[in-house]
Amino acid sequence: MFQGDTIAAVATAMSNAGIGIIRISGPDAIAIADSVFRGKKALAEMESHTISYGHIVEDKGKTGGISEGEGTKDTGQVCCIDEVLVSVFRAPRTYTREDLVEINCHGGILILQKILRLLFSRGARPAEPGEFTKRAFLNGRIDMAQAESVMDLIQAQSELAIRNSMEQLSGALSCRIRDMREKLLYEIAFIESALDDPEHYDLDGYSDKLRNQVENLTAALERLLASSKEGSYLRDGILTAIVGRPNAGKSSLLNALSGRDRAIVTDIPGTTRDTLEEKVRLGNLTLRLIDTAGIRESEDRIEQIGVEKARKSMEEADLIIFVMDASLPLENEDCEMLNQLSSHGYLEHSIILLNKMDLTSILSAEQIQQVLPQLNSDRILSVSARREEGLDLLAFAIERMFFTGQVRENQEILITNARHTYALQEARKALDLVLEGIDHGITEDFLTVDLMNCYEQLGLITGETLEDDLADEIFSKFCMGK
Repeated sequence: MFQGDTIAAVATAMSNAGIGIIRISGPDAIAIADSVFRGKKALAEMESHTISYGHIVEDKGKTGGISEGEGTKDTGQVCCIDEVLVSVFRAPRTYTREDLVEINCHGGILILQKILRLLFSRGARPAEPGEFTKRAFLNGRIDMAQAESVMDLIQAQSELAIRNSMEQLSGALSCRIRDMREKLLYEIAFIESALDDPEHYDLDGYSDKLRNQVENLTAALERLLASSKEGSYLRDGILTAIVGRPNAGKSSLLNALSGRDRAIVTDIPGTTRDTLEEKVRLGNLTLRLIDTAGIRESEDRIEQIGVEKARKSMEEADLIIFVMDASLPLENEDCEMLNQLSSHGYLEHSIILLNKMDLTSILSAEQIQQVLPQLNSDRILSVSARREEGLDLLAFAIERMFFTGQVRENQEILITNARHTYALQEARKALDLVLEGIDHGITEDFLTVDLMNCYEQLGLITGETLEDDLADEIFSKFCMGK
């Protein structure tokens, strides 16, 4: 087990709140907390996973603990800092597998800082970012994949993201990785044994058996990699460009989705001159919305720049929402823009919104399909951005476009971490080399090189082959209290 010093940090947000929590972990956690706590009995006498009421006090005349019976008022020597509840957790049944104490105090910044400074004066040191979770990793409570899922859980922006993070935190991904590594290790060990003891281990016909195993492992890797695109949408959000002609209701849509007046809305065409970005939640989705200038021919240089930015946003977007004013008839400019969606390859990730359904509708989905017969009718939706009607249908359509039914039902693990994706890709490349080697009749001892490479790449995900500097980089991204 990792043996370190005792650390302390604020585990809740450093802002004024009703409750604040200070976490202490390490071999002297209970003793240090005891030295500043006065309750019915000492923390050292408490059983694990119990909580005690009392006060945090500063004894300016002592360096040791505070005994029961000393007054709670400032007498010049003893000063009561706060009324608290203190939880004691004894190793190894703790988050870090070390002795751990949590002080639940009032959440004022000044109070939190004062208690923290007092703990530092009694022997604790400030925790580095992510050090509690790092200790949990070093002490074997969780692996690296689970540790990274903690940060994903903290940063989750939808119910689906929370479920996926909890699935990984429970070890679902780690179990799959370990299962693949065990199968690889078995084949590596068999080959090595056969080379060392050919009398008892026969390699005749082994290449066919190995091919079958490698193909099964490749298929398993492919299934995980196939989810990485959906995982990136889940973690980072879907980059969404809202485009259309001037005054079609693009800014009204942005305001409706964001729940606030983020963009200026007027009945004057061309109000939006530049791109405007906003991150919003829509059902189970996170959208990184880009409201663009209305696309039209203009002599105004500033508006021309806005139109060019709108076109560039379309090129870079994962999703294009093309907003059309349904209260106006279909015009040549509309047809040209619809045809551009098809000719530029944007159609497969586009949704057509017939906006202003609260007014008399002139433009219909049938007219759109006459221009774009290849566009599915479920990609043409009627909404009213002003009244915020039809947005639930938009959320359902986007979810259907970007996430499979399995994912929506949370039956499959999503790879949301770029580091995991890279390791899986490298592992797959190593297996491809094994299959290529079998096809060319390369002897088994050379095949073990690529098998071992695959084994090590998968180990990077769980942290079993992780170098210290990479571990430090990963945990440095965590919040202080975790």
